Amino acid sequence: MHSLRTILVYPLAGLLLAAGPLSAQSTGSAAMGNLTSRQVGEHEFTLGGNGASNRDFDDSLGGLNFSYGWYTTPTLLLSVRQSLNYSNPSNGSQVWNGSTRVAVDQHLTAYGRVRPFIGVNAGGVYGENVRDTFSAGLEAGAKIYVRPQTFIYAIVEYGWFFRHSRGLDERFDEGQFTWGAGVGFNF
Repeated sequence: MHSLRTILVYPLAGLLLAAGPLSAQSTGSAAMGNLTSRQVGEHEFTLGGNGASNRDFDDSLGGLNFSYGWYTTPTLLLSVRQSLNYSNPSNGSQVWNGSTRVAVDQHLTAYGRVRPFIGVNAGGVYGENVRDTFSAGLEAGAKIYVRPQTFIYAIVEYGWFFRHSRGLDERFDEGQFTWGAGVGFNF
């Protein structure tokens, strides 16, 4: 029961704790023209597409997403995300749903134009054939800077749903994978 938690949560928590000292090494290079360096108070907007699948990869959906965030440190991004999703299950019905979440992402040491990140998110899911519920997730991804203020990104998330606080731990093994890609702008 706890094997998925062991695989995802504990290593991600360790990486988040270790990320501060690792990412601090890359924050002083903004004056040298490092494309991936951000400043405290800088904002970010992303627009992209997403997809999701249950753990067995036998039920999927796709949609659009956007986010707005700001850097609280040169490596820590706090953001609000909105998704609108569509699926056409095997029963032939058409289903629309959405989610609104708050996310915290720790950016790691850049590798050239690539800036990997790890993080967590929490929020809500709602829609036509979806029981309105809370959600939580673990995520990892990378931004590839094509210009100093423009990047493309890819992200993978493992999220789970719960109605009450006790479900936060109990429902972890019943989660789903979500992936996304798009373009982002810093300003």
